[in-house]
Amino acid sequence: MWIFLHDYAASVFIPKSEMQTAAGVGSPQLRPLFGGALSAVIPYNVTDISELREIPDNQEVFAHPHTDQSLIVELLEYQGQVADQDAARYHFEDIAGSNKAQEPGAFDVSNVAALPKAEVSLSECSSAWMLKGTQCVSKFNEEARNTVSIHLGLLRLPQFSTDILITFNDPQSISPDSSSASAALTHREPWTVDDFRRTLLSLTLHDPGLFG
Repeated sequence: MWIFLHDYAASVFIPKSEMQTAAGVGSPQLRPLFGGALSAVIPYNVTDISELREIPDNQEVFAHPHTDQSLIVELLEYQGQVADQDAARYHFEDIAGSNKAQEPGAFDVSNVAALPKAEVSLSECSSAWMLKGTQCVSKFNEEARNTVSIHLGLLRLPQFSTDILITFNDPQSISPDSSSASAALTHREPWTVDDFRRTLLSLTLHDPGLFG
């Protein structure tokens, strides 16, 4: 199985033994993030990529053990020059740049919506947003391109100079010539948008010292 980070081409191979031990039976669970400074409800059937390879300190990266889905929690620099209503799209287009999906027709935003503050556990955020879009991307500079649905959650923390980004990558159409083709045949308990939304809405700050 292969998963992708912000850069779809920066993939990692998960051995079958790791995939088997990562999967379990249970319900979504509250999980500490960034050493316990944050927490969120994460699907129970995850592979924590930090246990397999080094990842940047500003990321928590989880992969589904049987599909090509991934879930990323990321701390980014607050983009003060970008209005709140445009910030989710700004970060989505930044991801498209990392994925080399910026040419016409390679990415599309279908919806951007503000989240009511009452629904968000992270009371410190000034605003919260959800975006749905798609990107046509490849791995390892392959010619084959895959259509990936990207659900993006943005929580803005100007007082900490931070934008928190939660990204759910959900492949929709995999080219038979892609290195992800084998994962496309596997559909065991895939994550859903409800799983992503639960993670986004449950994110909670415990230690502001995380932001320096």
